[in-house]
Formats: sequence, structure tokens, C-alpha cells
Amino acid sequence: MKVKPGSKVDQLFYDAAGQLTIKIKAPAQDGKANVYLVEFLAKLFGTARSNVTIMAGFTNAHKRIEVDTNDEKLRAVLDSLM
Repeated sequence: MKVKPGSKVDQLFYDAAGQLTIKIKAPAQDGKANVYLVEFLAKLFGTARSNVTIMAGFTNAHKRIEVDTNDEKLRAVLDSLM
């Protein structure tokens, strides 16, 4: 997943290459973007912030993220991107 901080809008989408990409408003400084990213994904998937974990890529635009949510909610969010 690629994260683009400092955007004008919060948005989850597939880019032209088919990669899952997230634009977030928070700036990429002092970990603010990572905190905001976790909050944004928790809200999007309807789960607690503690169920969203950045597994790799804390200081990189490419991140590996784990979201603990039910399959139905996950499928609904991903299907809405198509």
C-alpha cells in the first residue's frame, strides 16, 4: 500500500498500476501521518484504532498494514473502490 501524506482530501483508491493507495491530509512529520493513517483506516473499516497496525514502512511511503475487521466489512470497502 502506498501512502501520500499532505493531500487535500482523505481517499483510498487503486492507482493506474492497480496498487492500493491512500491520500491523507496529515503532514509527514513527527509520525503525524502514521497516527492519522491508523485513525482514518479504523474509521473507514468500522473498527477500533487498536485493530489497525502498521507492520512495516513507518518512515516510508510504502507500508504494510494489518486491519483486524470482519471479512464482510473488508469486502464491502474494497468492492466500493472498483
